[in-house]
This record gives sequence, C-alpha cells and structure tokens, in this order.
Amino acid sequence: MKNPPVRWASLQTVVCLLSGTGSNACYMEEMKNIEMVDGNEGRMCVNMEWGAFGDNGCLDDIRTQYDCAVDENSLNEGKQRYEKMCSGMYLGEIVRNILIDLTKRGFLFRGQISETLKTRGIFETKFLSQIESDRLALLQVRAILQQLGLDSTCDDSIIVKEVCGTVSRRAAQICGAGMAAVVDKIRENRGLDHLDITVGVDGTLYKLHPHFSRIFHQTVKELAPKCDVNFLLSEDGSGKGAALITAVGCRQREQEAQH
Repeated sequence: MKNPPVRWASLQTVVCLLSGTGSNACYMEEMKNIEMVDGNEGRMCVNMEWGAFGDNGCLDDIRTQYDCAVDENSLNEGKQRYEKMCSGMYLGEIVRNILIDLTKRGFLFRGQISETLKTRGIFETKFLSQIESDRLALLQVRAILQQLGLDSTCDDSIIVKEVCGTVSRRAAQICGAGMAAVVDKIRENRGLDHLDITVGVDGTLYKLHPHFSRIFHQTVKELAPKCDVNFLLSEDGSGKGAALITAVGCRQREQEAQH
C-alpha cells in the first residue's frame, strides 16, 4: 500500500495524517455534510482533531488500567483520550505503567521496583523503537534497560520486548482503524463501490518506528477493503498538511469548472 511519490495536483482525493508526538487527521468533506457552513456545493478541508475522540466515554470499553493511569497523571486529564492511546508522547508511559504492574506481580526485575521505574516519563517512546528493532539482540535490549538503571536479566528483556511490541501494535491498529473510518466515509459520501485515495502522512512515530507503518497499513486495508489507499510520506512538515489538501481541492474545483 506504500507507493512512490506522486504529484499532489493529480490526486483525486487527499487525506492528511499526523502520527508522531501527537495524532491528528484532516480530509476533504462534502459541503452538504457540514451543517455549520452555508452552501451544498464543493468540498471543505476539515481538521478532525481526532485526538479528542473518546473524551465522551465512547472508548471506555477498550481503555485499560494503564491508559487510565497515564490519563490521570497527564496535564489534561480526561482529554485527548484517543491520542493518549496511539501517539508517541504517551506510548513510553503506557509501557512504564505496565512494567511497574508486572514487577509488582513478581514477573519482572525480581519483583523490585527501582526508583528509576517510578520516574514518570523515564521510558521514552524512542526506546520502544530501539527495543523492537529486528536487528537488536536480547543482550542489546538488556543494555538499554541497564542504561535506564534497570537491573535486568535476559528473561526480563524478553518480557519487556513483548510489552513494547504489544503497546506499539495496538497503537498502530487504533490509528489504522481511525483512518479506515475516514476513507470509507469518503467512499460512501461519493456513492462509490470502490475508492482510490491518497493519504499524506507525516510524524516521527510513523517514520521511525520499525513496525508501526506496516501494521497501520495492514489495519486500514483490512477495515476498509473497498478503498485502495496510497500512502505518501510528507517531507515538508505537518504544518503544511491543511495547505496541501486545500490546494488540491482548489485544483479540483478549477478542473471541474473547465468541464
């Protein structure tokens, strides 16, 4: 599902995704579906602010005790719940809370919770990327843990690597589910049996994590089988996403007017 770069002006539809420290998306919505704006013709770029999805409690059934702990200790408790489950700012903290729980149960670090592990934010998301690298041997994983002041065994390293993989896999799947809903909605809006669509993506989690993008793509494909999604990696920074998508929309309108 990952194709070479293409010209933005040639795209029929564009969605933009940010998957890094935070998580957000924007897309072209049909004007007839936007109640707060007059007019039914054409399309408008909508900033979804989808990080706030779940703030009304609709995600409570899939939130874990670790998600709740991260939320309760955040600066914006009760807000951005979706983002706190799938963005780079929070994945390391989710892992830290799981490791503390497993240690309390005697499964890790000989049951001894170190002062380091008690330190909020000490387990950065970049450590997930390093630990999950296919090229990294367990001794190297152990070395990373030792750098964090954690006296670990090889068995500890195996468990920590599994925890990191589970947390990042869930994040990619949750993010992929959101994107699948967006592209399938666009398909339904247009009354199409099949939709070819391009999604521009930016963000360090998507770019740098060894498995996130692959699992994300797979999830979108499974949940939106009637959409053929082409992911285009942005090198221009997330701040230009809305400008790009709006420019494409204007180009489309010009082309439609000519015909």
